[in-house]
Amino acid sequence: MYFQECKGKVALVTGGAQGIGAAVVQSLAKLGIVVVAVDFQTDKLQKHVDALKSEGLEVYGFTADVSDGSAIDSIVNTIEREIGPIEILVNVAGVLSPGLIESYSDEDWQRTFAVNSTGVFNVSRSVSKHMVSRKKGSIVTVGSNAASVPRINLAAYAASKAAATMFTKCLGLELAQHNIRCNIVAPGSTATEMQWSLWEGDNGAKSVIDGTPEVFKVGIPLKKIAEPSNIVDAILFFISDQSNHITMSNLLVDGGATLGV
Repeated sequence: MYFQECKGKVALVTGGAQGIGAAVVQSLAKLGIVVVAVDFQTDKLQKHVDALKSEGLEVYGFTADVSDGSAIDSIVNTIEREIGPIEILVNVAGVLSPGLIESYSDEDWQRTFAVNSTGVFNVSRSVSKHMVSRKKGSIVTVGSNAASVPRINLAAYAASKAAATMFTKCLGLELAQHNIRCNIVAPGSTATEMQWSLWEGDNGAKSVIDGTPEVFKVGIPLKKIAEPSNIVDAILFFISDQSNHITMSNLLVDGGATLGV
């Protein structure tokens, strides 16, 4: 059965309290995977974990900021010692602070890279150390199609996602000899809190689908906003044996919005 080989494995998912991360946690848990969700939003995380536990699913939650390397190391060591060996890592945690470069603050720039880039480094480094000793594992980083094309108002976000994308490819190259695969799933506009925060008025979805020529942004050829489940499906492919000869790949899941760049 598809994904049967994943049942009982331990997966660590960052950004697991909402949006794509929450959808990943739910989907993995329903496949019989033991899921550990990490997020800095304590209340949202606990509510999500409790809801899944009430369905009889094995899910754990840890509050942490992925930019805090020592906190991540402590959590990973606890998981390895008390829950089980981490065989799957999904880096989803991300922040978005839009703004023009000329007026962008140092604080927003630093925070964007601290979470979107350094966070991926911190968690991947900590988890991969354990994976190497076992000669197996799969790491998936949720990037963005914004890493492939310039975006007005999104310089920090796009640059930080580009950094996370290249980091994951370099990680995949280093870990290939240890039978550990590292891939990227790059969503476009997806129906999450992050996407909605960019919309103005009641026509946000239509504007995204149609495109905005004045800011050089094309629309979505498939004429629809992605659902979190669309992103999850791509992630599931990368963690399964169906992709056991794929590493350092960057899969765009954006309805054609970046024209296959």
